[in-house]
Amino acid sequence: MFFKIYSVSLLEKIVGENIIPMILIGVSVMLLMGFLLTRLTKPLKLPNVTAYIFAGIILGPVLKIFYKPGFISKEMINSMGFLTDLSLAFIAFGVGRFLKLDVLKKSGNKIIIITLFESLIAALVVFLTMFLIGKATGLIEWKFALLLAAIASATAPASTMMTIRQTKSKGDFVNTILQVVTLDDAVSLILFSVSMAVITADGSNKSGVMVILLPILMTILSVVIGLILGVLLHLIVNRPNRSVDNRLILTVAFLMIFSGVAFLIEVSPLLGVMAMGMAYINVSKDESLFRQIEYFSPIFLTIFFVMSGMRLELESLATIGWIGIVYFVVRIIGKYGGATLGSVAAKSTENNKKYLGLALIPQAGVSLGLAASGSAALLAAGLPNEAIMLSTIIISSGVLYEIFGPPSAKLSLYLSKSYEISDDKSVK
Repeated sequence: MFFKIYSVSLLEKIVGENIIPMILIGVSVMLLMGFLLTRLTKPLKLPNVTAYIFAGIILGPVLKIFYKPGFISKEMINSMGFLTDLSLAFIAFGVGRFLKLDVLKKSGNKIIIITLFESLIAALVVFLTMFLIGKATGLIEWKFALLLAAIASATAPASTMMTIRQTKSKGDFVNTILQVVTLDDAVSLILFSVSMAVITADGSNKSGVMVILLPILMTILSVVIGLILGVLLHLIVNRPNRSVDNRLILTVAFLMIFSGVAFLIEVSPLLGVMAMGMAYINVSKDESLFRQIEYFSPIFLTIFFVMSGMRLELESLATIGWIGIVYFVVRIIGKYGGATLGSVAAKSTENNKKYLGLALIPQAGVSLGLAASGSAALLAAGLPNEAIMLSTIIISSGVLYEIFGPPSAKLSLYLSKSYEISDDKSVK
């Protein structure tokens, strides 16, 4: 079925009806465009994700202004949808790497309290705002508001970590940031999985308490299975004389099998994959496998982010742009207010109370992956307009967050006196 997709794109006119050259050339163009734009964003101290999203916007909606079928057809993008699931598996597995029990115990309850406050308050503020907009305008369903709120709780750790490395920042404030942005994505994955379970239950034709409980129970079961698979993965890949190549092969096989089975039984695999990574790192104490995955995954992640940019609908952006602006502002308010309240509740330092929220603004990576899954769920629930709206808002706001987020994080590090200006390479 995959090789029977036909389109009217420029590439297909060149190669005729043979889809294979179209896919190969199309993927190479996406990779090259993503790489070339990083040459422009690097001097601006912007993360690579921003370049990849802009590459997708240029190849997709911008080129469609001049040539309506587009350079790469929508059918081809849809046929490569499995890359979204694979990319999400890599991201979720990587999140599990940072959930070390000894580190969490060492940090005490303060980091957990701050993380719960900043992520949950951001989600709550976004949900209430979007729900009220839906009531007032009729443009938004509660399912859309629920998914958008879950995604709003996520932060992009890569952007913040990049800023910390560039400024050579150190100290308690930096340690708090690193731990919060790590746990932050775990909270977001949990909220998103629960939201998906609620939406799945609501879309069922059956009735009764079990219809609501079953998806949640299945999600919990996937976490348990993920923990078991993480231990099993440790036993298999860390056997004596196991080659580096085979370690990678076995790990990717575990991730793909688990994700595939989860989708077959209509359960989000994200929490389970995260649990797999968590179990593996706590049992094995081995970080090398995660670094190996990081070396292997950039190709898939680049294509994924470029494809995310290509899905941006400029027409939708023109009509629902104001909702995206509201989301952009409200999430920042929720993050900043939540971080401040959490720091007060945890009796944390003055720096955390005043400046931590500024370091939690960036959002991409996990949020784009969740938006892709959320859009598919909204389509299945019979809400195509909301599906387009979700992708459009997260992609467009993601670009803004990645532009304004790193400078905000840098400002928080400067105000907290976590680095000396003379040590900051980016100002030279």
